[in-house]
Amino acid sequence: MQLAQGPRVRFSPFYRKSEAAGMQTATIFNRMVLPVATEDPKADYEALTQRVALWDVGCERQVQVQGPDALKLCQYLSARDLSQLKIGVAKYVPLCDHKGRLINDPIALRVDDDTIWFSIADSDVLLWIRAISGERGDNVDVTEPDVSPLAVQGPSATDTVADVFGDWVRELKFFHFRRITHQDIPVVVCRSGWSKQGGFELFLEDGSKGEQLWDLVWTAGEPHGIRVGAPNNAERIENFLLSWGADTDEESDPFEAAIGKYVDLGVEHDFIGKQALLEKRALGPTRELKGLLIEGEPLEPNSEPTGLRNPNGTHAGQTRVMNHSPRFQQNLGLAIVEVPHNLPGTKLQVETSEGWRQATVADLPFDL
Repeated sequence: MQLAQGPRVRFSPFYRKSEAAGMQTATIFNRMVLPVATEDPKADYEALTQRVALWDVGCERQVQVQGPDALKLCQYLSARDLSQLKIGVAKYVPLCDHKGRLINDPIALRVDDDTIWFSIADSDVLLWIRAISGERGDNVDVTEPDVSPLAVQGPSATDTVADVFGDWVRELKFFHFRRITHQDIPVVVCRSGWSKQGGFELFLEDGSKGEQLWDLVWTAGEPHGIRVGAPNNAERIENFLLSWGADTDEESDPFEAAIGKYVDLGVEHDFIGKQALLEKRALGPTRELKGLLIEGEPLEPNSEPTGLRNPNGTHAGQTRVMNHSPRFQQNLGLAIVEVPHNLPGTKLQVETSEGWRQATVADLPFDL
């Protein structure tokens, strides 16, 4: 079966290069194709953690808020304080609805005085922001610009990117970026990425230059053992990088999703969900996203959420994802665990494709 290209399912400017380099499995993200694996997942993981990997993540779309009221609107949208957001700086930002439910967790980048990008997870934030700005009457345009991220991740990512753009990239701090034109390619070079291995996201601002940018990075990475890859489920679980919609459900709030430290409830200005989040903090959680140490032989990744119960068979929550960890040589899971079963060390049982297995609750990130 082949996936047809069209207005409802788009391909990134890097897709054909990614496919030619060995990507064989894909999913849909923001109504775009996201390559996720080659035929050798072990080699995918090794390249990311030991050398350098090149990811087509053009599906991480940008919602551009542009105009005199851009910062004011974005402050109202964000549960994290953006009042001091400077040009050239990015921040991880929980976006909540009016009941405090997490609806996305983008990276916000201020690219100039009147322009902010939200680099979004997989949900219709463009429609949400357009509706909010329209109701408020803000002087902004809310659009999806021609911007496609290409991620360079791994221990040799800095050397690779420096070989393309120059040694100045070594001085970029984490979540800082510079907007440049290199060999006629307009790109935002940002020290960021959805792994804990270090690296950069290259926000291409002209889709027609996608293959040219890919080739520049690939050639620079060849002496460092570059390999095609994708956001890696095993690596991100090991280091706990939240995957909105995979680790969370429709009712999850930032506190339940283990990203409460990015919520600024002490700000004077109002923001969407502020009152609800204040009440949730005062009451305390009824459930939390926690880690699971799952016993037994290596497990295949689960394709959908599974059961989580007490040893006596009563309901204890829901296992959202699980994977075998090459780093820890241990099956790991992330689960929404109901209070009081969320305490570290609690013994539970996880439903797997091979039956129920014993598991122990752990804090995030894992510390084994």
